[in-house]
Amino acid sequence: MIPKPHLLIICGKNKRRSRTGEFIFKNDPRFHIRSAGLSPKSDRKISEADLNWADLVLVMESEHRAKIRDLYRHLDLPVIEVLHIPDEYDFMDEELVDLLTERINQSLQARFGI
Repeated sequence: MIPKPHLLIICGKNKRRSRTGEFIFKNDPRFHIRSAGLSPKSDRKISEADLNWADLVLVMESEHRAKIRDLYRHLDLPVIEVLHIPDEYDFMDEELVDLLTERINQSLQARFGI
C-alpha cells in the first residue's frame, strides 16, 4: 500500500485561504493535509517540522514560494506549487472553495495520480 501524501497548504496569515483549504479537505481519505501561514501573526505559523513533513507544499502566491525558499534555504524543500489565488476571499467563501477544490485536485492528479 502506498503511503498517503502529506500536503502543506500555505497563505499569509492562515486565517482565510489556507485554513479553508485544510477545512474542506481535512477528511479526504487520499492524503493528509495541514495548513499554516507565513506571517509571525499567523494563527499557526509555518515551521521546519511542517516542511520536513510535507511531500508537496501548496502556496497561494508566487511571493509565498519565494519567502519559503529564502527562509528555509538550508532545508531540502519539497516541491512548492503556486495555486495563484489572491487574498480577496473570506474563510469558506463559495468561490474560494471552488478554486481550492479545483486546483488542489489538479495538483494531486498531476503529482500523485490521485
